[in-house]
Amino acid sequence: MSFRKDRLTRPIFRWAKTALPAISETEEKAIGAGTVWWDGELFSGAPEWDKLLAMAPARLSDEEQAFMDGPVVELCSMLDDWQITWKDRDLSPEVWDFLKSRKFFGMVIPKQYGGLGFSNTAHSEVVRKVSSASVAAGVTVMVPNSLGPGELMLHFGTQAQRDHWLPRLADGREIPCFGLTSADAGSDAAAMKDHGIVTYGEHEGQRVLGIKLNFDKRYITLAPVATVMGLAFKLFDPENHLGRGESLGITVALLPTSTPGVRHGDRHIPQFTFFQNGPISGRDVFIPLDWVLGGPERIGEGWTMLMTALAAGRSISLPSQAAAAAAMTARLTGAYARVRSQFNLPIGLFEGIQEPLAELAANAYQIDAARRLTVAALDEGHRPSVISAIMKYNATELMRRSVEKAMDVHGGKGIIDGPSNMLGGQHKSVPIGITVEGANILTRNLMIFGQGAIRAHPFMLSEMRALSNPDREKGLEEFDRAFWGHVGHSLANAARTALFGWTGGLAAPAPRGSAFLSHWRQLSRYSAAFSMLADFALLTLGGALKRREMISARLGDILSELYLLGATLKRFETDGRPEADRPIVEYLMQRGYNRMGLAFSGVFVNLPSRWAAVAARLLSFPLGVPLRPPADELVREVADILMRPSSQRDRICPDLYLGEGQPDHPVAVLERAFRLVIEAAPIDKRLREAKIRDGAAAREAGLLSDEEWALFQERDEAVARVVAVDAFAMEDVSPIASQHRKPPEAQADELRAEAAE
Repeated sequence: MSFRKDRLTRPIFRWAKTALPAISETEEKAIGAGTVWWDGELFSGAPEWDKLLAMAPARLSDEEQAFMDGPVVELCSMLDDWQITWKDRDLSPEVWDFLKSRKFFGMVIPKQYGGLGFSNTAHSEVVRKVSSASVAAGVTVMVPNSLGPGELMLHFGTQAQRDHWLPRLADGREIPCFGLTSADAGSDAAAMKDHGIVTYGEHEGQRVLGIKLNFDKRYITLAPVATVMGLAFKLFDPENHLGRGESLGITVALLPTSTPGVRHGDRHIPQFTFFQNGPISGRDVFIPLDWVLGGPERIGEGWTMLMTALAAGRSISLPSQAAAAAAMTARLTGAYARVRSQFNLPIGLFEGIQEPLAELAANAYQIDAARRLTVAALDEGHRPSVISAIMKYNATELMRRSVEKAMDVHGGKGIIDGPSNMLGGQHKSVPIGITVEGANILTRNLMIFGQGAIRAHPFMLSEMRALSNPDREKGLEEFDRAFWGHVGHSLANAARTALFGWTGGLAAPAPRGSAFLSHWRQLSRYSAAFSMLADFALLTLGGALKRREMISARLGDILSELYLLGATLKRFETDGRPEADRPIVEYLMQRGYNRMGLAFSGVFVNLPSRWAAVAARLLSFPLGVPLRPPADELVREVADILMRPSSQRDRICPDLYLGEGQPDHPVAVLERAFRLVIEAAPIDKRLREAKIRDGAAAREAGLLSDEEWALFQERDEAVARVVAVDAFAMEDVSPIASQHRKPPEAQADELRAEAAE
């Protein structure tokens, strides 16, 4: 052992200290926030799929289901997205009062503090359904339950802080916001210039030791109406009042927005979505030390708190909104493709429409599969930071593609704004989800694989911590154990990868008794290949991998697909293996292999070390990287799911607000037309066979009964309402037009004068 350490490990240790970056204090805290869960299994190259299948599925309690069936449905029926967006530019006072009185802002707060004490699953389901009715309302509900001070206080607050603030947050007496993003820092929270100085000042008539704050935050949701804010800032103690040196690190404090020096009330307008969002700033704001979240002993722990706060948004809130958008666009577009006709055929029968329809159905199924799996893990107590990044990025990207595909199919109907537009709100909100809580470019290029390689790899974190140990000899001992463990892991994984690769996955393991055994085996094969390729990239690039963001992004794409495809197969098992869902699962698996194949190929082509690239490719894919996309016949089969009423269609697009109680709601209008078109379809077929296109002619020819003729008329009227788009008087649209447009009397006088001439 001593020979190995002194003769073999020591020179490698010296080289590694120059090749691998040391872990900074900030990185250490970020890595320490959250837990390793299924991401660790995927990085191992040998995931135990039985563990995944054994996980209890996400379920609502009876109380939570009653809340969904009662207050949530009632809230949705109160929402008019056109009124919110284009007229009130806010939720109505009645909606705000309802949200507070029914404790929508206190879903995650325990009952002992007056909250609802709901599970992460319930939190997700509520946000999902409300978002299907209104994005602005969905954001308003989700923020106090994820990015608000309530979530942080449960994890880090003192008992006194919890006792004071949580009951007030639960019943809506206080509206929270969380001030994180700085004007010049963006996604790099460590670069924020918002700061506090430990000093003496006056509070409630007494001179006390506290913090003088100066901050300038923007993009803060609920800031214009917030009464209490969590604030992230860098804390300094130049006079060493606390005896801990000058720089104390990122800290979070909780303060009322009425505190002297705090300025708020202005508003940003995020893509004309009009949820409450705006800047909030403070100049020479003095607060006592007790206002630090968790008390003075929590000073400097802000980075851990920030990662905890963001994890909830990344794991629950944004994926739930994305799931709502994906399911809603799938359901609406399938119905519209059946209702809308061109060339005397429903447009959904054209292959150019079937391709986006299939993707819409697949995206809705997959986002919800991954969302359910993730919230089930959260309910078990996991806090997987890497998985939360995977979910945030992939759910919002799939949402983006779904909304774009839906807009393509709806065409002019989708781009004309008005009360009858069903997609406008979702389309406007897409860039918001892409941008917030870690912009997607940053998340894909730096976080998913970059953080995962350190956090979830079996040995990488231990090696990096050993290299950063100030005690060189102790660090060498730690590195010796971790490095040779890593070597053994890599050799075993290379052998496993070669076996799986050269047998086309036939030798790869699959969970006992599961459906789709061949797909489980392929996932095992791809996981082993990913783990080996990750090691090759880390070995040959070292710390330079941080700067090779495109390679890191491709590796992150593979990791993401492994998680999404595993969630897809688990959902099929959890749902009871419905035969009707086999085509959509097959479509998703083939699409996932294609995407992983492109990512693998991208790494093989661009990895600077050619020997490593060639070796990895030969071991993983000796016959070439599979790139085959889903077959056309499968695309047609999946697309058809959305154009027929069925329990399967309802299962893929469940628990959406479809305009119940509002007969003029655009979604209710479409659902009615869809039902009537389906009811009239057998009659249409009979008339086509008789070569009669016009219903009136068929009526005269005696081919339609009175009931059938009434159905035809009702169907045609309903379809016409769906196809119609909104139009507005010039003076209602443009203030300029209203100023220059002449009154009717003046127009009549001009016409009479012209006639007289």
